[in-house]
Amino acid sequence: MKNLSNSKLGNWKLEVGSWKSEVRKLEGRKSGSWMLGLGKLGSWRWEALPVRRSLVGFLFVLLSLILFSCEAEMPLADAYGNFETEPVMVGTEASGKLLFLEVEEGQKLKEGQLVGLIDTVPLHLQKEQLLASLQALGQKTQEAEPEIKVLEEQKQNLLREQKRVEALLKDQAATPKQLDDIKGQVQVIDQQMAAVKRKTTVANRAILSETGPVNAQVLRLEDQIRRCYIYNPITGTVITKLAEPSEIKGFGSPLYRIAKLDTLTLRAYIGGPQLGQMKIGQEVIVRIDAADQTMRDYSGRISWVSDQAEFTPRIIQTKEERVNLVYAIKVKVANDGYLKTGMPAEVWLSSPNIVE
Repeated sequence: MKNLSNSKLGNWKLEVGSWKSEVRKLEGRKSGSWMLGLGKLGSWRWEALPVRRSLVGFLFVLLSLILFSCEAEMPLADAYGNFETEPVMVGTEASGKLLFLEVEEGQKLKEGQLVGLIDTVPLHLQKEQLLASLQALGQKTQEAEPEIKVLEEQKQNLLREQKRVEALLKDQAATPKQLDDIKGQVQVIDQQMAAVKRKTTVANRAILSETGPVNAQVLRLEDQIRRCYIYNPITGTVITKLAEPSEIKGFGSPLYRIAKLDTLTLRAYIGGPQLGQMKIGQEVIVRIDAADQTMRDYSGRISWVSDQAEFTPRIIQTKEERVNLVYAIKVKVANDGYLKTGMPAEVWLSSPNIVE
């Protein structure tokens, strides 16, 4: 409008007034008169074109300022992050052929549920071999009774002979030396009996000592057989299946991953100025994207706050555009089925005042 002179502006106003009067005159007339009026209207449009351009530019700048001010006043979340789980990797505790594995991705399993089995035939055969060796060791033990019975008979004979010599000695028909010899022989028999018992005990102890290691091996095999049965460790949902039946697995081979999806962990990052506003156990609001460009709110609780700063991850946004160092936090959120692993979310310390 600054480019227009006062005369042109006056002419423009006159043209506008003339156009309005012409419009009123043309109402109800025929089409020919109406076309004449449109010709005058076109001449006015050419005269007012610079003014219209200036008005359009002014309105565009004004609208941009309004939108920018509204956008700048929109509140931002206090932290951003992604949901994650703490899965448990279930593996084998024995080596062998996987006979069956009854798990599927997305399947819910209970704690202690039998889900798989490793072939136990080789272990059972080893156990039977050890049990047979135990029976063989029992047959190797020695018995002292036969030798003891022989010595007992000899002792009884010597005792009877001793009584006769004592009777003869009273009648002076025998000498004291004969009696002493018999008593000496009885003592020798007693010593032989004791020696046989000791020898048998030592021999049996040596044989029976071999049963200890064998029994230990039997217990170890029984433990290995129990470990061939695969039981689910926690109640949760199978995330990934990593094995199939009939595969040969070694000790520690992974079978599947399972996690509790009823509660997810949101790992978010905050800047240093926000660190003093958060504490463990604090209630926060977690927001995720919903249908029709809306947001769904959840209640969460801060379960962990890092005590060490780290560089901002590339996938994480912060409240400030330039934050070099951030602190990680974990927020526990109850899952109603809409929350998924890896889903982005926002953390709000107070209720967000956003128009949905």
